[in-house]
Amino acid sequence: MLQDGDRSAMEQLAVDTIKGLAMDAVQRANSGHPGMPMGMAEIAVTLWTRFIEVDPGDPTWPDRDRFVVSNGHGSMLLYSLLHLAGFPLTIDDLKSFRQWGSHTAGHPEIDQELGIEMTTGPLGQGFGSGVGMALAETHLRARLGPDLVDHRVFGFVSDGDLMEGISSETASLAGHFGLGRLIYLYDDNDISIDGSTDITFGEDVARRFDAARWHTLKVDGHDREDVATALRAAIAQEDRPTLIICRTHIAHGAPNLQDTAAAHGQPLGPDEVRAVKEAMGFPPDAEFWVDPKVYDFFTEAMERGRRANAKWRGRLGEADAERRLLWDRLHEPGEVHLQGPGFAPGEKLATRVSSGRLFGEIAEKVPGFIGGAADLAASTRTVIEEGRLFSVDDPAARDIPFGVREHAMGTVVNGMAVHGGLRPYGATFFVFSDYMRPAVRLSALMRAPSIWVWTHDSVFLGEDGPTHQPIEHLASLRAMPGLWVIRPADANEVVQAWEIALNRHDGPVALILTRQGVPTLDPVPGGVSRGGYVVREGPDLTLVATGSEVASALGAAQLLDERGLGVRVVSLPCWEIFFDQPADYRQEVLGEAPRVSIEAASTFGWEKVVGDGLRIGIDRFGASAPDGVIATELGFTAEALAGRILAHLGR
Repeated sequence: MLQDGDRSAMEQLAVDTIKGLAMDAVQRANSGHPGMPMGMAEIAVTLWTRFIEVDPGDPTWPDRDRFVVSNGHGSMLLYSLLHLAGFPLTIDDLKSFRQWGSHTAGHPEIDQELGIEMTTGPLGQGFGSGVGMALAETHLRARLGPDLVDHRVFGFVSDGDLMEGISSETASLAGHFGLGRLIYLYDDNDISIDGSTDITFGEDVARRFDAARWHTLKVDGHDREDVATALRAAIAQEDRPTLIICRTHIAHGAPNLQDTAAAHGQPLGPDEVRAVKEAMGFPPDAEFWVDPKVYDFFTEAMERGRRANAKWRGRLGEADAERRLLWDRLHEPGEVHLQGPGFAPGEKLATRVSSGRLFGEIAEKVPGFIGGAADLAASTRTVIEEGRLFSVDDPAARDIPFGVREHAMGTVVNGMAVHGGLRPYGATFFVFSDYMRPAVRLSALMRAPSIWVWTHDSVFLGEDGPTHQPIEHLASLRAMPGLWVIRPADANEVVQAWEIALNRHDGPVALILTRQGVPTLDPVPGGVSRGGYVVREGPDLTLVATGSEVASALGAAQLLDERGLGVRVVSLPCWEIFFDQPADYRQEVLGEAPRVSIEAASTFGWEKVVGDGLRIGIDRFGASAPDGVIATELGFTAEALAGRILAHLGR
């Protein structure tokens, strides 16, 4: 063990090494943000060599502490830490910073095998998802016991994170739920891209977080003992999250660029790099230089996590049969098959209602099923256990009251999803997916198995009017790579859609559900699993529809039959799955006849399905009126659809 004097010297060498690696990587790439890694190096070394419990030899150990760099522009700080600590990031990886195919991207991209817990960069996303990770820890600890779940979430955050509104939403949730295992260290350096933060950010951050029920501390971010004292106090605070406000200097140690906006987002330049290295006593011309003693120092520090991991595995092996079974079911889920309560053909149900009737079965078969709505649980029909809500007093509850905080809900769900052990969902009205889009996009980018439940899916929600009636949302979300958007036509498609969502582990799924009742069709097993399928045969014309418009298309097809046209109807609930099917299956479903698309939303993108065929949709905002009136006025009754199709065909 190092004596105090030796430890201090080794910590300083580690700090200087991180500064050197960050400067060199940014300089070689001619791109990046050296200021934050240099400014937070003392904080990082203190946290990683004295407190955090991770195991580089077992990076995905479930009870490890989580470390989130929300100010992801400082990614070289994270990469340097992971390299020095012995995670599988090599010095060559650091040298290829920001290059094609590199593990060391300009902002951290999730790769938990490398120690990168989540993708960050859009400011505030790491802050919010860290809250989700802490909520997951609290919930799982309540269900499995502290001997199996006993870790913390540490995060670095910046002025930019705190300026983004998402930090206010999620800080409010974290304080309300008393997430004491959450500790953020705030890089309070008074500098943003446009200059001093005085021009935009003058609030009292400590009082803001005090008001949100956080524990707040202020320290000198370059005084490692001061930081360590604050971390010990934060760890002892079990009933409130902690924000440690660390006063720092951006590009600390740079003789000409310290405390300047220029150090935020561009290389320091060779002369400044040389001057910093000379001041630190490093070989001024040596790039990516690491004294072997620094590796040894970090190896010794990581022994803390290795021991904790070994002890945890012993406790897991000794756990009673009931808890071990629950652990396995949470962390090694099998294939989920849903029976549903039985939906009779012809029965008219809103798809949000049929979805809600599955929640009891899902909760029983998927013990990690957890989530909530943005103050809309009664409307979205997303309730797991009536009368029981996640709270300080009942952290084992599975219904989370997110309040009117769609964006917070999105980031918290993502945090739970990447934490592991849970299958989280978030629900709201479809039009409000706009408020959570950054989190939804990040779920797709991270390939996180988040489930999004969006109800009130079209103009047919009626009297609330155009502010609540989605138009362009389906098209815009279908444009998002990696997101599966499923709009079921009826109760039986809802059952299949939920099976798909629960069994997808490599990306998010969005379920788009109706407010109004739609008739239950004869079930076609496996139809949704292929994205699209034939619900009615006919040789002369193909109508392709989604959601509630499938029933309207069937009605129109009947009327067209009476005019001598044999009409096929195709339900296309999920474009992403359908277009991933073999070409011969797609052709078999869509057929050779002319095609017409029918969807109560923007027609944008439907040319991909129907080519130059007729696209019937809504390329305007909606109106306030009962759903039947809207259907009549906007031409979505069976009669109106048939008339429009006949006119298009010149008949």
